[in-house]
Amino acid sequence: MDPPATTGEAASTTTVATPRAGPFAAPASRGLVIVLAVVAAVAIAAIALALRNAHRELKLEVGQKLAQVENAAAAAHARNVELGNELREAQAKVTLLEARVSESQTQQASLEALYRELAPSRDEVALNEVEQVLMLASQQLAIANNVQAALAALQLAEAKLSRFDRPQLVALRRALTRDIDKLKAIPYVDVAGMSLKLDQAVGVIAALPLARDERLPLAPASSAPPADEAAWSRFLREAWNEVKSLVRVEVADRPAAPLVPPTQEYYLRENLRLRLMTARIALLSHDDAGFRTDVTAASAWVKQYFDTRSKSVQALMATLAQLAATPMPAELPDVTASLTALRALRATRERPSAQPAR
Repeated sequence: MDPPATTGEAASTTTVATPRAGPFAAPASRGLVIVLAVVAAVAIAAIALALRNAHRELKLEVGQKLAQVENAAAAAHARNVELGNELREAQAKVTLLEARVSESQTQQASLEALYRELAPSRDEVALNEVEQVLMLASQQLAIANNVQAALAALQLAEAKLSRFDRPQLVALRRALTRDIDKLKAIPYVDVAGMSLKLDQAVGVIAALPLARDERLPLAPASSAPPADEAAWSRFLREAWNEVKSLVRVEVADRPAAPLVPPTQEYYLRENLRLRLMTARIALLSHDDAGFRTDVTAASAWVKQYFDTRSKSVQALMATLAQLAATPMPAELPDVTASLTALRALRATRERPSAQPAR
């Protein structure tokens, strides 16, 4: 076992002793180490210097970047403040514009309503005209009982409505047609002509001869006595004339007429005139019973107290008989259905425009 160990030791001794071989081995190693140390120090110094410069440049660049970021942040803040101010101003302007737009819309609505009132549409103008015509027809029929005027007014309204082809007017035109048919069914009575005849009859009353006038013969024309007539002859002639005037013989083919004293003649004519004027009032008010009563009474008075052989009396009696025989309408129809239909139509047209205003 011992010999191998000796061999190892010998080897070790040989290995350690190798560096020492030669006289110049140690100085060369030191110089190389020094050179390497100097190079390493220089390299380290250069690297440190480069790192320092890089750090300095990085610091400067970071500072610049931070300054730029701060400037940008300050500018952004200022811009945000400016944008906030501009936004508030814009909002204020928008609010003002909205208020002005709302005010403008209100004014426009008011102007449109005023325009509709001052300048209505063609249909509205036609409806207003038709309403006025229908009201006139109702007044003529209710107050004056003038059937022809009311019929003419309704026909005029129908002619106006026929120019408009509107489905909304069908109900109105149907009611208007029914009212026109009602008026056409009434027999025509010339109230104006009958009233004129009564006025003419009133005008001739003063000239009518009384019945007593026919019983009094005309006095014969007295002949002028001769200039040389004796007094006793003139006395006898006058006495004979007085005796003849006391006795009169006549032949009557009809009952004797009542004698109206001259003092009562005025009242007879005035009463007859009042009868005819009352008949005229009853005619205008369409009082058929009162009209016939007054005309019949006036005709009886004329036949009883006036000379029926006179042509003026005969003409008056014929006129009164014709007036008494004229048929009068018993009752006038109601023509307010068309006016009611028109007002219902206008209420329907005005309802949609009144709802938004609420």
